[in-house]
Amino acid sequence: MEQGNGTQILEFLLLGFSDEPERQPLIFGLFLSMYLITIFGNLLIILAVSSDSHLHTPMYFFLSNLSLVDICFTSTTIPKMLVNIQTQSQVITYKCCITQIYFFILFGVLDDFLLTVMAYDRFVAICHPLHYTVIMNPRLCGLLLLVSWIMSALYSLLQSLMMLRLSFCTVLKIPHFFCEPNQMIQLACSDTFLNILAMHLSAVLLAGVPFSGILYSYSKIVSCIRGIPSAQGKFKAFSTCVSHLSIVFLFYCTSVGVYLSSAAAQISHSGAVASVMYTVVTPMLNPFIYSLRNKDIKGALKRFCGMAARKGTTVLGLKNFLCLES
Repeated sequence: MEQGNGTQILEFLLLGFSDEPERQPLIFGLFLSMYLITIFGNLLIILAVSSDSHLHTPMYFFLSNLSLVDICFTSTTIPKMLVNIQTQSQVITYKCCITQIYFFILFGVLDDFLLTVMAYDRFVAICHPLHYTVIMNPRLCGLLLLVSWIMSALYSLLQSLMMLRLSFCTVLKIPHFFCEPNQMIQLACSDTFLNILAMHLSAVLLAGVPFSGILYSYSKIVSCIRGIPSAQGKFKAFSTCVSHLSIVFLFYCTSVGVYLSSAAAQISHSGAVASVMYTVVTPMLNPFIYSLRNKDIKGALKRFCGMAARKGTTVLGLKNFLCLES
């Protein structure tokens, strides 16, 4: 990458949310808390699903993968921001910026695909309950997950390579807390037509097509639920979709909001504030939404915590016994 004067770009400046030093401790504490809650909550979901044989089903298989992706998605941006605040530095190297863009797009798109696959899983479970285990067999679940990873990785690689072709002039300040692709394009002094075209096409294809799939799945689900004769049966069928619908609503509404605000705001801190909703808040809320609305997850978490407590008591008792013996 070359600057206008021919010197090589080695670093950018991430401006974050505020330039006022007195606000930095508050921002650091807030984001550290949200990050730890995100990691801890999603890890609990993964451990609960893996430790409870009752949850070894396609629905919870995809949920545990969504939790893993959410951990990775948040870890792509927040740790670097926390380090910068702690060291009172706004610098991010060019290589680190491109790497951050790659993984940010990878896990963001993977989130999108997993939500679509989970909608299909709910469609099969409610509309074809007798054939659910046959259709959603382990081979198909693994294949859906593999295809999601491959498509996300290829698209992320394409976007990163297109970012490499851009050259930058003298303004190397990114008004964001991470290397947001749209902000990077706005800073470029070379031709950005292909990058902008790819960004808008991807917004249509990678957001519109999966979202259309989710809408189609739930339109069929609603039709099937309406055909259930008992009110209790309707409520039970719909209750299995509430958590997923809540996450879909959060993910797409915040993503669209950020997309529109970044297009309107050009260069300002408003885009950074808006993007917190889907980069931090949504992954943080996912475990709460599933654990509070799902009896199976709550039961598994209680059993897991009880098992951990028993193991801790056993280890403590063994230590005390060894101390007494010695």
